[in-house]
Amino acid sequence: MAEQRRGRRAITVGSTGQAVAANIARLRDRRGLTTRQLSLELTSAGRAIPASGITRMEKAERVVTADELVALAVVFGVSPSALLLPLSEQPMDPIHVTGGGVVPAGEAWAWVDGERPLRLSEGSARREMAEHELFGRPQWLYKRSDPASSQPQEQGHG
Repeated sequence: MAEQRRGRRAITVGSTGQAVAANIARLRDRRGLTTRQLSLELTSAGRAIPASGITRMEKAERVVTADELVALAVVFGVSPSALLLPLSEQPMDPIHVTGGGVVPAGEAWAWVDGERPLRLSEGSARREMAEHELFGRPQWLYKRSDPASSQPQEQGHG
């Protein structure tokens, strides 16, 4: 784990920070961008990060803030979740999730994409799924699968 000094305390970059660093480098490379070009695109998007800061992010020598993560996702044209987890070959590949331990990649991706809780307890899975849907996302997201909810409502004329 990389450490970053800020003031008097060291900030440790954990497994998620390492995944973010690797994904920034991977996506920048796939887009064929130099760090300077990415810096210019981020500036145009309203979140200036110097090229040297991007290099340090890719080496996990600089912490990526939530705002920077979202701006990077916008510029790369991906969901913010695409930056949070390492790519894996198989859904059963183990992934370390900061605060959640080691879980299968498929479960980690379903969780980071908001589809389900990271872990479901035996005997409590139904309640945990209900709480996840109730507290984890806006309720209107769950109503969009109802074809009637996407239809404009008629206004009464009086």
